[in-house]
Amino acid sequence: MTDRITLTMPRERPYFGVARLVLGGLAARLDVTVESLDELELALDGLLERHDGAEEITVALEVDGDVLHTKVGPYRDRMIRGELEGEPGESMSLRRLLDAVVDRYEIADGDGGVWVDLQKRFERT
Repeated sequence: MTDRITLTMPRERPYFGVARLVLGGLAARLDVTVESLDELELALDGLLERHDGAEEITVALEVDGDVLHTKVGPYRDRMIRGELEGEPGESMSLRRLLDAVVDRYEIADGDGGVWVDLQKRFERT
C-alpha cells in the first residue's frame, strides 16, 4: 500500500507550519523515529523558505516502503538549480543542508516550473 498526501498552500511563512503538521502526522502514523522526522522537517523547511516561484507551493508526500518521497514546487528553474547543482561552498547552503539530511534529491521539470524531489529512508521506532 502506498500513502500519498498532497498539500497546496500560499507561499507564505504562516502556512509552512501546516506542511510540518502534515509531515509530523504522517510520521507519527508510520512510527518514524524522532531523528528521521527532524531531518525531514529540516529539509522541508529549507525548501519552503525559497520564495522563488508561484504564489502557491505544493508539498506532495508519498511513502513507498521505508522511503518517504517529498516533492516540493514549483520553483523558477535558474535559481533552484543554481543552489542545488553548484558547488556547496563553505557556507550553509540549501545544497549542504539537503546533502546532510536526505538520502537523495532530484530536480525535475514539472507542472508550472521546477520541482525538487527528496528521498529519505526512515527508521521506525
